Amino acid sequence: MLSPERLALPDYEYLAQRHVLTYMEDAVCQLLENKEDISQYGIARFFTEYFNSVCQGTHILFREFSFIQATPHNRASFLRAFWRCFRTVGKNGDLLTMREYHCLLQLLCPDFPLELTQKAARIVLMDDAMDCLMSFSDFLFAFQIQFYYSEFLESVAAIYQDLLSGKNPNTVIVPTSSSGQHRQRPTSGEASMLEGVEAPLFYQCLENLCDRHKYSCPPPALVKEVLSNVQRLTFYGFLVALSKHHINQALGALPDKGDLMHDPALDEELERLLLPFFRLAQIPGLVNSVTAGPEASCLPRTPPRVGSPWRPLHHARKVDAESDGSTEETDESET
Repeated sequence: MLSPERLALPDYEYLAQRHVLTYMEDAVCQLLENKEDISQYGIARFFTEYFNSVCQGTHILFREFSFIQATPHNRASFLRAFWRCFRTVGKNGDLLTMREYHCLLQLLCPDFPLELTQKAARIVLMDDAMDCLMSFSDFLFAFQIQFYYSEFLESVAAIYQDLLSGKNPNTVIVPTSSSGQHRQRPTSGEASMLEGVEAPLFYQCLENLCDRHKYSCPPPALVKEVLSNVQRLTFYGFLVALSKHHINQALGALPDKGDLMHDPALDEELERLLLPFFRLAQIPGLVNSVTAGPEASCLPRTPPRVGSPWRPLHHARKVDAESDGSTEETDESET
């Protein structure tokens, strides 16, 4: 049965809205690049596996940044993957720097730009130094806003700067950097009197922006709710309020903050994968006999790698080959 949204739109508009052409082009490119491997199990199976991975949100893993940001679904999938892969950081209560969070992002997307990570960290740290520590939840929700709505926020930054110069002529405007969001702040005395713009006027501009913006933007009702409780605010004050608002329902990528550390489906999958190792460790005398034997030094010091359930089928051979090579190098270096 077709959804009401599908029935209300012509075919070409629905396909464009869902970015079907983007995924078809990407699938064909991967098919041509890996045609020798794919020929072993058939083109039909490849397309089935590819679009299953798109539906599951695993298609963005280890892909280039241009593909990750290509569609709203890709962005939401990347946010969800980052949360699920590294939520143990928050579970353990670890605090990391901006650079460390950027390293985690690069594990999923090797060419992820540092600028986006810096902008997300600035929402959390505000006036603090960029090397200060941040909790996982604070960074994640700030990163969600900055990454998913990046083009929209660039336009908002330009609007804010225009209002700031037009409504506060006595304010000293500091030259901006190449990106709209990296700007210095006035002194504390000036900030208390002059910094910020009028919230009602700011909302009017943002409402018009949401109507004509071709990229993803927050629902106007949500923006209005964020701005309704203040008379004046700064650009980063707006971003902080947006990141702390219940915007997850609009995006559908992350759970609410109270459920951020809970993922029963993933916990069950990890338990299933690790159960053989737990059973092996519980065999009486096994560990002592292995470590005491003369051949102990020849045994690998790390447990065997388990195939990731995230990995798409068409990446299997390539990743396995790289894993085997790295294991051999480690063993040789330790020997």
